[in-house]
Parts: sequence; C-alpha cells; structure tokens
Amino acid sequence: MADDKGKAIAGAAAPLVSTKAVPHPRGGWRKGVAIIDFILRLGAIGATLGAAAMMGNSEEILPFFTQFLQFHAEWNDFPMFQFFVVANAAAGGYLVLSLPLSFVCIVRPYAVGPRLLLMILDTVMTALVFAAASSAAAVVYLAHNGSQDANWIAVCNQFTGFCQATSQAVVISFVAALSFICLIIVSSLALKRM
Repeated sequence: MADDKGKAIAGAAAPLVSTKAVPHPRGGWRKGVAIIDFILRLGAIGATLGAAAMMGNSEEILPFFTQFLQFHAEWNDFPMFQFFVVANAAAGGYLVLSLPLSFVCIVRPYAVGPRLLLMILDTVMTALVFAAASSAAAVVYLAHNGSQDANWIAVCNQFTGFCQATSQAVVISFVAALSFICLIIVSSLALKRM
C-alpha cells in the first residue's frame, strides 16, 4: 500500500515552467495620449496664469485738467474682473497640482483611476474658466461699445490701455478653456479604449 502512494506521487506530472520573459504591455498609443495630456496641461497653465496676471495688472489713470483730479480704471473696480482673476488663478493652481497625476498616467498608461479623476476635475474647471471668461467678455464688450438702451457710453475711447489689456486677458482665458476641452477629449478617448 505504501508503494502505491509513492508511485502516484513520483509519477505525477511536473508543472510546466517557462524561462521565457512574458512581454508586458507597454501602453503604446495610451502612453502617447498621456504625453499629449501632460503637454496640454503645461500650455493651459501658461494660459490661465497669464490671463489672471494680465487682468490683475490692468489699470490706467487719466489726468483731468490737473494732476489732483484724475480718472482711474482698475480691474478690481469690476466684480466680474475679480471673479475672472480668482477663477483663472484657481484653474492654474489646479493644473499645477494635476501634473503629478498626469505623470502617473504616462508611467502607468493602463491606470483608470487617475485618468478618470483628472477628467472629472477638468470638466469642473472648464465650466469655471468658461464662466469667468464669458462674464469678463460681457464687461469688455460694454466697455468697447457701450449700450444706448442703458445710456452707457463706451469708455475704451479714453482708457485704451486698460481696454486692450482686459481684451487680451479674455482671449487668453478662452484659449485656456479650449485647452481644457481638449484635455477632456483626450482623457475620454483614452478611457474609451481601456
């Protein structure tokens, strides 16, 4: 009886072990998408912080008859411009903080969690930047054209430097918002193929 047990154990087939290395999927196009995401984030950081800085430094003083009586236009005189500066600075700060997660997506292209989190937060920041840029664009439009119905005059004839700086800041902010839309599209394409 002992011999039967010994023979059964000795006759058992040994498990197959391969000495070949199994290729680990490298990510291919997913890694390329993650690199594009990282580059888009860097560009959006420049756009959001540049728009906030340009708007935050916009002011102009016009003398009126004497040096003691002056007209002064500054960005913090308008609540919409204040919202613009805060929203673009917050979006720029978020983008700086999102760079490590974006780098994780480059290193681990199959990681779903970081990419999904970035896509959700990018969507929120897109809405914030679009709202800020749109409200500031309305004020810039009124400053350039005025409103005959409300009896508001166009002030950009006098405050040309101020109006030029605020207009450029609004355009840069819309570029940042379009960068956010591209980030959402890139993330959704990467998540769709997972």
